[in-house]
Amino acid sequence: MLELRGVFRRVGGVAYLSDVSLRLEPGTLNVLLGPTLSGKTSLIRVMAGLDRPSAGSVLFDGQDVTDRPVSKRNVAMVYQQFVNYPGWTVRENIASPLKVRGTAPAEIEREVKRVADLLRLRDYLDRRPMELSGGQQQRVALARAIVKKAGLVLLDEPLANLDYKLREDLRVELPRLFADSAAVVVYATTEPSEALLLDGVTVAMHEGRAVQSGPTQSVYREPQDLTTARIFSDPPINTLPVEAAINPARFAGATTLALRAHHVRLQPRSAASDVYIAEVESIEINGSESFVRLNVRGQHWVMLARGIHTFAPGTSLTVYVEPDDMMQFDAAGRAIPSKREAA
Repeated sequence: MLELRGVFRRVGGVAYLSDVSLRLEPGTLNVLLGPTLSGKTSLIRVMAGLDRPSAGSVLFDGQDVTDRPVSKRNVAMVYQQFVNYPGWTVRENIASPLKVRGTAPAEIEREVKRVADLLRLRDYLDRRPMELSGGQQQRVALARAIVKKAGLVLLDEPLANLDYKLREDLRVELPRLFADSAAVVVYATTEPSEALLLDGVTVAMHEGRAVQSGPTQSVYREPQDLTTARIFSDPPINTLPVEAAINPARFAGATTLALRAHHVRLQPRSAASDVYIAEVESIEINGSESFVRLNVRGQHWVMLARGIHTFAPGTSLTVYVEPDDMMQFDAAGRAIPSKREAA
């Protein structure tokens, strides 16, 4: 288990991490989710021992490792850049952690072939990294992290530079690759969809703070504050001042309402649906879906609609919202449980 207790990281008066306390368990994917500059990489560097916290402590399996350098920790790291040894073959790159450990040659060969098969690299073992595509190079880096069998595996946006198809394939494979591992696996991403696909546990990061952590589906469906709701929404979450709602009295105690794009609909779902008249600002087609940007009572919303739509800018459009889909937040941005959740 990896535990952080009240971790701060300040450099030259700039706060990169502020009072981060987390317990990350082995055997699951722990996802750090947040926008650029939210503190994900700073937190990973502290976890690895590359940076020392300004205050607080880092414990691994109950031992305080705060002052232990990265060379003295059993850590494997993979970054979005393709970090391999260019003069070595793929076989030698993958085998390098095992050779450092003094593993017997026969066992090294077995392990290299096993992981190469997992990552579809068997045909490239005798090539050098520069002879491979970017996706193949990143798979080599992942293979090296897997064979190391480190107690802590840190993946800092490892798929960001890959093409779409390979990124999708590896997102599906990653949980399986580490499913039988006893390691604490930490995966940093800016993409809510990636966190949902990887599942596991998600830590929402904002301005150097861990604002909420827990099972991914729980953090997504029940954000504790408006900040977390915004972090975990792509397209951006739609908001509405409660006084602009169709029936403000229904949301007693709330100041702001929030709604995800797929909950704005062109057809009512029930007799209780609220009806809003919107003005189309623009539209973007993505495959078989349409992202329709709307002006709803002075607020900029996005509607995710199935199918290809061709609404012209300036078109008046009737959209429907289920009151139970509205998330409610008070003046401090804290979530107010809906009556449905309370029940």
